[in-house]
Formats: sequence, structure tokens, C-alpha cells
Amino acid sequence: MSRLARTAGLTDVQQEILSTVRDFVDKEIIPVATELEHRDEYPQEIVDGLKELGLFGLMIPEEYGGLGESLLTYALCVEEIARGWMSVSGIINTHFIVAYMLKQHGTQEQKDTFLPRMALGEVRGAFSMSEPALGSDVSAITSKAVRDGDAYVLNGQKMWLTNGGTSTLVAVLTRSDEGHAEGTAPHKSMTTFLVEKEPGFGEVRPGLTIPGKIDKMGYKGVDTTELIMDGLRIPANRVLGGQTGRGFYQMMDGVEVGRVNVAARGCGVAQRAFELGVSYAQQRHTFGKPIAQHQAIQFKLAEMATKVEAAHAMMVNAARKKDSGERNDLEAGMAKYLASEYCKEVVEDAFRIHGGYGFSKEYEIERLYREAPMLLIGEGTAEIQKMIIGRRLLEEYRFQG
Repeated sequence: MSRLARTAGLTDVQQEILSTVRDFVDKEIIPVATELEHRDEYPQEIVDGLKELGLFGLMIPEEYGGLGESLLTYALCVEEIARGWMSVSGIINTHFIVAYMLKQHGTQEQKDTFLPRMALGEVRGAFSMSEPALGSDVSAITSKAVRDGDAYVLNGQKMWLTNGGTSTLVAVLTRSDEGHAEGTAPHKSMTTFLVEKEPGFGEVRPGLTIPGKIDKMGYKGVDTTELIMDGLRIPANRVLGGQTGRGFYQMMDGVEVGRVNVAARGCGVAQRAFELGVSYAQQRHTFGKPIAQHQAIQFKLAEMATKVEAAHAMMVNAARKKDSGERNDLEAGMAKYLASEYCKEVVEDAFRIHGGYGFSKEYEIERLYREAPMLLIGEGTAEIQKMIIGRRLLEEYRFQG
């Protein structure tokens, strides 16, 4: 275990889980990650290994066959996985968010139907909010659901769907004006639908098409897709929670824990970048000595390590706040913002330490350099996090005139 990013107050069970995950990362992920990433190949063997470890059911309650662990345990596992390869943590994250939304908001029938199979990894989750034209403005979505007898008909186009091809259950947010008076605020007329589908690309069920993977700069291996609904019929019992108009709040609850996850990913990638940088600095010689002995490099390593430590502490604080049952949008926003920004900076410093070799695909830091930017926009941009943080601070520190 490294000296950095240690977490105080963990139980023996938590420590055992993290030790197991870290061993798996060191033996099964790091040795193959760069090769798979360069081929943009889905890491099926790694995913199968994570299923055997029970990580797909880490936070699913024991009554549904999961491990019933906390958000903190999950976030620390994600940190370790992202340290090995960030794309793998993305595969887990979208599944986790859907399972969390089901646990918190689903009907009993929905929980009984999906959670046991999700805990085993037999049902794989993905969630879909974004659309091609709206960016961070979720209230502007145009995908729509219209009631038709005992079902709803969905039409629209969604974007940036992680696990779009490999998932078998997608939580999809649409507009649904049924039962809402004209002029109702947009966020109060949204509904989340649980859409079951076959894995793969093309028409995966009547009315639902998953086009091929989007070609990305980084974050490869995991499939990122569009989702096109054209007359997609969904039974009314697949409205999450059984009631329309609650989708926005359900999704925001899921995204809130997702932001802790993205913070954890940033911590993991930054930690790996530091490991690579501090190792290379002791191997590379210039002017008759290892570059680690040059003061300029020592300053850089000091800054990198401090950022790794600070981001980890904020991520842990946000996870613990959510586990306590308290509102944590301020802490989650701060953790996501700081961890993603620091991750970018630590990766760039490690890249600089590698000099010209950092530009070579033979070195792992090249992959990290392309992966870090995704964290700046995933689960809300830095600007969105600042808006959330600013509004919450004004609530907490309201001027009493």
C-alpha cells in the first residue's frame, strides 16, 4: 500500500476488500490496460474478474444478493480500479448509479426484478440523461414519453451513453407532460423509464437503436454511444418508482453519488500518475545524477503528492457525508471539481517529468494524459460544479440584513 491516499477509520472488512481489489488491479489490470486501450478493446476478462469479486453488487443490499457496502467502500474501490485503468471504473460506475437509483426510488417489484441479477452482473446498467443539443442543461431535454393505454411511447435521441452497447438495462430520462398543468416547471415534468434491451449495436429492441461506438480521444475500451428511440413502447410498470414527474430528482440523486465516483476516479488516475512520475524521476539521469535529485523535480513531486492527498481527503469526506444520510451536494461538487482539476495537473506534471518519452505510446503516462480530460466534463463540467457550490454556499451563509 502506498504512503499517499490512506483512509483512516476503515473496518477490517473494508480493508480486506480494498486489499483484494488492489491486488486484482496490480495483477490483472495494469499489465494489460495500455495494450487494450490502444486497441479500443472492451476488457471482457477484467469485467468477468470483477463479477467474480462481487463488485457489481458492492452497494446492493444483502437481501438482494449484494454485499451491502457503503458509498465510501465503493468510492475507495473505484479509486483503486481507476488507478489501473479509468475505463474499467466507468463500466462499474454507470451500473452502480442505476442500481442505486433502483434501491432508493424503485418500486418493490422493480427492486425484486432487477437488483438480484444486477448484484451478480447478469443485468448490466447504464443511464441516459444527455442529448445532442443540450449539454449541461438537463431541463431542456426534448425526448418525450406519451401515454398509450397501459404503456408509454418514447421518442427522442440521447447522447454520451456509457455502456450503451454492453448494458441490458438503461435508465432513460424523458419529458412526460401527463397529469401536469400547462406551465409546470420543466424539471417537474420528467420521468425516468427502466428500459430493458439486448446487448450489442443496431436495433436492440423494437423502437430502440444503439449506433456504433463514438470514437474518443481517450476513455477507450468502454463503449460510449448514442441512444435513439423511435416509437419505443415501455410498460407503465417500468416507470421508476411507479409515478411520473419524479425523474429529474431521481437522476440528480444518482448523479450526486456519481460525482463522488468521478472524484474517486480522479484520485486514482492522479495517484497512478504520481507513481509513474516519482519512479521515472529516480531512473532517468541528467547532468550526472537522477533527475529526482534536482530541486526543480523535487518541487514538482511535492506539489503532485500534496494534490493527490488533498483530493483523496475531499472525496472521502463527500462519501462519508452521503453515507450519513445528510445532504452532500456541496461536498460532492467540491470533491468532483477539485479531484478532476488536480488530476489533470498531476498527470501533466508526470508527463513533463517523462520529457520526450511521455509523448511515446510505449509509456503509460501517454494514456493517462488522454484520459484525464474526460474527468473535467463527466458528471457535470467544472463550471456546473462551481454553480452548485456557489448556490449552496449562499444558502449556508445567507446575509442577515
